[in-house]
Amino acid sequence: MAFACFGPLAVYLAILALHLLLPARWVDGYATDPATGRPFRYRLNGLRVLVVALAVYAAACAPGWIPWDVFYLHRWEMAAGACGLGLLFTLAIVLPAPPRRGLLADLYLGRLANPRWGGGRVDAKMFLYLVGAVMLELNLLSFVAHHLKAFPSDPSPGLILYTLLFSFFVAEYLYFEEVHLYTYDIVAERVGFKLGWGCLAFYPFFYPVGSWAMAGRPDPHTPAPWLALFALLFLAGWVLARGANLQKFQFKRDPAAKAFGRLEPRAISGGGKHVLAGGFWGLSRHINYLGEILMATGLALSLGYPTAIGPWLYPLFYLVLLLPRQIDDDRRCAEKYGPLWQEYCRRVPSRIIPGIY
Repeated sequence: MAFACFGPLAVYLAILALHLLLPARWVDGYATDPATGRPFRYRLNGLRVLVVALAVYAAACAPGWIPWDVFYLHRWEMAAGACGLGLLFTLAIVLPAPPRRGLLADLYLGRLANPRWGGGRVDAKMFLYLVGAVMLELNLLSFVAHHLKAFPSDPSPGLILYTLLFSFFVAEYLYFEEVHLYTYDIVAERVGFKLGWGCLAFYPFFYPVGSWAMAGRPDPHTPAPWLALFALLFLAGWVLARGANLQKFQFKRDPAAKAFGRLEPRAISGGGKHVLAGGFWGLSRHINYLGEILMATGLALSLGYPTAIGPWLYPLFYLVLLLPRQIDDDRRCAEKYGPLWQEYCRRVPSRIIPGIY
């Protein structure tokens, strides 16, 4: 139905209201305000927003006001509405700002580095990731709800496992919200089509492409030991990705402290700058990217249709995204750290996969 196209807008406005109304904590980020030279302060309450949003969703579904699989039933209309909303947001955030490198490049990469509203109560980047994460979780739950309704006597344990693992991914992302203030996209990227449309449309609707494609299929009867192995693959990827990001977060907060109380920093230092070269970051220069790819692969395999294209689109996306990002990040680090980065590359020659690439 046509009104379903406005579903994402209604959800995103509700998330904005929750973000503004629910209690939050203020923390310093890594990016600095050019006007003051001090770190930007961020108002974080992502996990609270997720929990309340899911409670509202359940409260509306339980009495039958809306079906549990409403986001699946209207997935195409909602995806189209989210795409349109992402395009409008891109135009609204980019066009009024001063040009940087040409219109098309500015539309895609953005012009403003850190748009903030309401005296900093709403940071554009963090809010975009928040709405994307909550909408992604609503889609995941709705898609598995449709599967359970379609196959009540023989549901797929693999699809249920997929939903549980992906829901864990969403919840822990919001739990570690502060850590992401130190990651590449928050620190280095600007807000344009890539972040705006990416978080409003691509992130919540493409990331669950596996369950989108498989929710209407019967149980493939994947043996339980294989499902356990796929879950372990996902968790191994999570350890690499989350462990690496947490170690870097702790290192940037205190370069002399042991990460997790155990890992020596083993930094390369000079001129007041430090490059982390131990622990996770001694395995490869972008070990967190390997973790992301392993998580996506575990999710795709858990669905039990290894020859179907749909589940593999998500891991493929990570390859397309992270390989160029690794090159760009290496370039930025070489410019920033100079000889320190050259020494780090000598000590840690692998870019992503230890000993291979």
